Amino acid sequence: RIDGAPDFCMATHFEYGARAGYARVRQRFVDAALPLTLNLCGRALERTPWVGDDVRSFGFEPCGHGWTWTSPAGLPEVAEAAAIARTSEAITRLGGRLPSGWHNKSSRTPATRRLLRAAGHFDYDSDDYGDDLPRLLDYGDDRPPHVVLPYAFDTNDMRFFDRGGFVRGADFAGYVIDAIDALRAEARQAPRMLTIGLHTRIIGRPGRIGGLDAVLAHVQGLGDEVAVMTREAIARHWRD
Repeated sequence: RIDGAPDFCMATHFEYGARAGYARVRQRFVDAALPLTLNLCGRALERTPWVGDDVRSFGFEPCGHGWTWTSPAGLPEVAEAAAIARTSEAITRLGGRLPSGWHNKSSRTPATRRLLRAAGHFDYDSDDYGDDLPRLLDYGDDRPPHVVLPYAFDTNDMRFFDRGGFVRGADFAGYVIDAIDALRAEARQAPRMLTIGLHTRIIGRPGRIGGLDAVLAHVQGLGDEVAVMTREAIARHWRD
């Protein structure tokens, strides 16, 4: 950590995702004709507007991820509401549509879900890590229930940065494929959902992208046994 001076090391580490990793990841989903949910920070999207172009061109789902990649924990409610509104405006302006989902960095606040409900265009949030299935929150009004769509940190390329986590692309692929196959077996009795978290600055590196290739090949080889869906589509399917 560097205080009081620019950290060009960390800045360019994140920049790699925009300059190189994003195109590498995106093209694999385009070539496979698979849907993709993009967690978008509003300020970052303004600096990478071609991501908004891809939302329009390929039908990717834009999910709000905060104005900046910072936790809202401890924010005054008015500031959190402003960040949600500002992010939604940027996504709509650059991506051509409002976001229907929201996912904070780190913890949500006690007000987050109430603020999303008040915004009027959110179907779900992913600020939950406690289940393999979505759940519904009925607010007792005349609108459809809000969907809580759990996220996951284990089937996630962030484990390349964990001690004892992933080292090679094959580590990521093996772990994710094991999770897919375990849930496939359980799904004979009850529904199951798996979130696979990708970061363009992480899985988008040449030495790691093969892990994503292996996961996509495995999924496509399963045919109708599994459905690959955006988080928006999962939320609406579960609610309906």
